[in-house]
Amino acid sequence: MLYENKEIIERAILCGVHTGAIDVLSDTTEETISELERLADTAGAETVGFMIQNKSQIEKATYIGEGKIEELKNACGELEANLVIFDDELSPMQIRNLEDRLNVRVIDRSMLILDIFARHAVTGEGKIQVELAQLKYLLPRLTGMGSKLSRLGGGVGTRGPGETKLETDRRHIYRRIDHLKEELREVKKHRELLRLRRKKENRYMVAIVGYTNAGKSTLLNHLTGADVLAQDKLFATLDPTIRGLTLSDKREIMLVDTVGFIRKLPHHLVEAFKSTLEEAVYADLLLIVADGADSEVDMHLEIVSRLLSDIGAADKPKMVVFNKSDLIPEDKNLTVLSGGAPFVEISAKTGTGIDKLLALLEDLVPGKKKKITLLIPYAMGHIVSELHSNQTILDESYEADGTRITALLDAVSYGKYRDYILEEHNE
Repeated sequence: MLYENKEIIERAILCGVHTGAIDVLSDTTEETISELERLADTAGAETVGFMIQNKSQIEKATYIGEGKIEELKNACGELEANLVIFDDELSPMQIRNLEDRLNVRVIDRSMLILDIFARHAVTGEGKIQVELAQLKYLLPRLTGMGSKLSRLGGGVGTRGPGETKLETDRRHIYRRIDHLKEELREVKKHRELLRLRRKKENRYMVAIVGYTNAGKSTLLNHLTGADVLAQDKLFATLDPTIRGLTLSDKREIMLVDTVGFIRKLPHHLVEAFKSTLEEAVYADLLLIVADGADSEVDMHLEIVSRLLSDIGAADKPKMVVFNKSDLIPEDKNLTVLSGGAPFVEISAKTGTGIDKLLALLEDLVPGKKKKITLLIPYAMGHIVSELHSNQTILDESYEADGTRITALLDAVSYGKYRDYILEEHNE
C-alpha cells in the first residue's frame, strides 16, 4: 500500500496589541501584521485570520485582555486554527498562560523569525549563529516546557536545536552556548585575516544592506553575475555572500550581501549575527537598498538606520539605492527619504539605472583615480609595462623624449609616478 507523504500546513491566526506608542516602529499596526503574515508564509504556515486589540498597556500575564482571549479561542475553533502567532516577543509566563487558555500552540514574532533563519541557514557559520540565537531565546523559556515539547511533533517555530537538546539540563545548554560562541570567535578571527588581506591588496569593501526583500540579492546578481538565491520571500538570503567587482578604472571592490533587516528584530539575534553584520561595520561604503515603491519605505529606512547605529556603523559613508524605479510614484521625495546621502534610482530586475549606480560607486568608493598624462623616458620602459599591467590606459603615443601616456591613477600611483607627470586633467 502506498501512502502520500504531505507536509502538514499549519493554520495560523495572527495577533497583536496596538498601544498607540510614540515609537510607532515598536507598535503593532496593520502594516506589522501584514509583515507578520509574510513571515508566516515564508515559514510555511497559512494565515486564516488576524486580530488586533487596541489597548494602552499590554497585559503582563496574558499579553491580551480577558475578552480578547475568549474571542481568540472561539476564532481558533471556527477557523480550525492550530497555531497563534503574536506580533511581539512574549514572556515565558505569557506563552504558558495563553497556551493553557487557547488550547493551541502559541509562538511569538521572535520565534517565527528564528524558525525562518533555521530553515534558510546553509553554511556552517549561519547554522552556528541560528542555533546560538535560538538557545539564548529558549533558555529562559525551558521551565514548564517539558510536557509541551513532547507533543509538538514539529511545525513552525520548532526547527533548529530540536527537542532532544531542549530536554537536557541547563548546564548542558550553557556549555553548548559557550562552545558556539567560541566557534564564532574563530569565524571572527578568520574574517579579520581576510579583511587585512583585502586591505593589503587595495580591495575596497562595499556592504549591501537594507530591509529584507528590498532586492539586495537581485542587485548583487546583476552587478557580479553571482547566483545568490533571489526570491519574493522574507529572509531568502541569510548567509553573507561576497563577490568581486572591477570598476572602470580597474579598482577592485568586494560586494557583500548581508542578511536583511526587519522591524522588531530580536536583540539576541542581532547579537548572534554580529560576526556577519561586522562586514557592514568594517566596510568602506554602505550601499543601502530600499524598495522605493513600498508605501512604508520611510519606515524601512528608519529601521535600517537604527540597526546600523546599534552595530556601530551609523557613521560609515553611505549611498541609497531606490529599487523598483519603474514603480516609484512621481510625488515621492527621494531626497528627503535618503536623509541627505547620495542616491540613485534603479531596477535591479531589468538593469535600468545600473550605469548611474556604478558611476556613483566610482565617485564614493575610496581610491578614486585621476586622469593624468605622463612622459616616460625610453630608458624607463619598465614603468610603461607597470602602467599597462596595473592602470587604465586612456591614450599612448611616442615622442622624441619618451612614451606619452594618459592614464587613470589613484593617490598611491600618483605619488609613485609624480616625477613623470606632464599634465593633470580636471574633468
